[in-house]
Amino acid sequence: MPSKTDLPLLLDTHCWLWLAEGTPGQMSARALGAVHSSLRGSGVWVSTISVWEIGLLAAKGRVRLSRPVDEWMPRALDYPGLHVSDLTAAIALESTRLPGLAHADPADRFLLATARVHNLAFLTKDRVLLDYGREGYVRVVSA
Repeated sequence: MPSKTDLPLLLDTHCWLWLAEGTPGQMSARALGAVHSSLRGSGVWVSTISVWEIGLLAAKGRVRLSRPVDEWMPRALDYPGLHVSDLTAAIALESTRLPGLAHADPADRFLLATARVHNLAFLTKDRVLLDYGREGYVRVVSA
């Protein structure tokens, strides 16, 4: 079986933001190595939910981007080796029946469901999500 970092990676929204904004130093050297390895190999994924989440955060003034969001988004999605996972019926359904999770944040539920449905390792710094992965419900890589 491949190691967690040999699998394609799904970036949590904050990890994608750091990568796209050119501030990947927010991630550990190990995590950044996994991202670069996946970009060259099996691929790095972001979810449509992360597009939605960044749009909401920008609209509410809770995140500052290097350019207006409608300019930022196409550039951030045009990163070599980056793929977008659309929200599908299978992902929506999986988000409603995640085992062992009482997490109420819908964005996180969709992200976890995306990783599970597509067998992606999930890169995050979120302690709750890292703990969820350690329980064996999804592959996680600590950012």
